[in-house]
Amino acid sequence: MNAKSLVSIDQYSKDDLLRILEYARKFEENPNRRLLEGKVGATLFFEPSTRTRLSFETAINRLGGRVIGFQDASTTSSSKGETLKDTILIVSNYADVIVMRHYLEGAARYAAEVTGVPIVNAGDGANQHPSQTMLDLYSIQKTQGKLEDLTITMVGDLKYGRTVHSLIVGMSHFNPTFHFIAPDELRMPDEQKRYCDLHGIRYYEHTAFTEEIINESDILYMTRVQRERFTDLMEYERVKNVYILRNDMLSGSRDNLRILHPLPRVNEIAYDVDDNPKAYYMQQAQNGLYAREAILCDVLGINNI
Repeated sequence: MNAKSLVSIDQYSKDDLLRILEYARKFEENPNRRLLEGKVGATLFFEPSTRTRLSFETAINRLGGRVIGFQDASTTSSSKGETLKDTILIVSNYADVIVMRHYLEGAARYAAEVTGVPIVNAGDGANQHPSQTMLDLYSIQKTQGKLEDLTITMVGDLKYGRTVHSLIVGMSHFNPTFHFIAPDELRMPDEQKRYCDLHGIRYYEHTAFTEEIINESDILYMTRVQRERFTDLMEYERVKNVYILRNDMLSGSRDNLRILHPLPRVNEIAYDVDDNPKAYYMQQAQNGLYAREAILCDVLGINNI
């Protein structure tokens, strides 16, 4: 695999994470830099995306680079049967960095193995979403003033939610305590729980979404039940609205509590939460620009931020 690619958040040491978060802070101060002038970034999205694709493309543009790519794989030669390998090799002829979202787990790692151009994983199935983790860490650090010793409650689709899987790995360096709230059908997979056990991370599993747990939390991380991950739509209908956060559930929460969500939301956060100062998910999405500017520079070896 190309050493400069970002396929999984576990490629980053604690020092790497802190360095990239510092880059993000500097980009928030001044997002318009010419650091990618003369560079071309390709965004290959085999799955739908709004925030991730647009923030990566905005990051490239604000850094002075140019963007090529697609947001609908049905308009590309993959619809004619072209293999992922051939697509990556062809695009590698045109671009200096490739940002790719794919529906298959492991697709980003495979892409990184067949090309010398840096690959940034923008989500591979239910596996990993490392750039989301970086913007989540940046959001947590900004709102809490630290990353260490926080209690993070994750709610909803913990089985297929690649954002929560990646965030566990990213937070593993900072002594977190996790609460996992999910119905039995969507509980945190054993692989992630074994990771917590191996790294001495405290976690508690629940099926009830209670104010008592909210009141113990520093970060409340809501997730959407992802219809696209279900092969059985009856199962999806059973669990899609099982947890809904309403404003009155926050009355006893800590002053420092912030509500995060990787978006898009469906019904899991009621609209009366939006005006609560503890709601941070729109600012969290904005932070994606700064985190992704930092990631692009890092994989391209640009460190004069």
